Amino acid sequence: MIKPDRCLLGKQSRINGKYLEDLITAGNEFYENLNIATVEKTPEPMRVIANYKKEKGQFISCFEKQAQPDFKGVLYTGQSVIFEAKHTDGDRINQSVVTQVQQENFFKYEKMNAICFVIISIRFEHFYRVPWKVFSGMKEIYGHKHMTVEELTPYEIPLKNGQLLFLERLEIEEKI
Repeated sequence: MIKPDRCLLGKQSRINGKYLEDLITAGNEFYENLNIATVEKTPEPMRVIANYKKEKGQFISCFEKQAQPDFKGVLYTGQSVIFEAKHTDGDRINQSVVTQVQQENFFKYEKMNAICFVIISIRFEHFYRVPWKVFSGMKEIYGHKHMTVEELTPYEIPLKNGQLLFLERLEIEEKI
């Protein structure tokens, strides 16, 4: 049996992740232009080890610690929002795609009344916003630590004009 080259799989995963982040960023700009929300990509904590091609601005680096959730921001109500973005070419998403550090962050922010969720792309054909309580409780809710396309269906969100509209049908607490 021929195994796929891990480097090629890693490269394709990075390309898919970047594309999903671009769709979310377009949605961020849409919401910001309407004064609904300001959401930004969480920078990855990295340390430069050496210049690789100084004239081209390329360098060698390593991650300093495990990543936090991908995006953080605030809604027009002042409520915080935090979420992770995951893509799969399969027909289900495993709970294990969210790291322990990311889980800890979600639980911490949830205690502070932030809106926490995971955005999931299935083959770039369907997109879902799964509340953190549901994502973290898969085993208790569905009896297993993954969600199938059928289980994801109630959480589907639209992609319109290259913009992932991740706040569609989100219940937001109005502050008076």
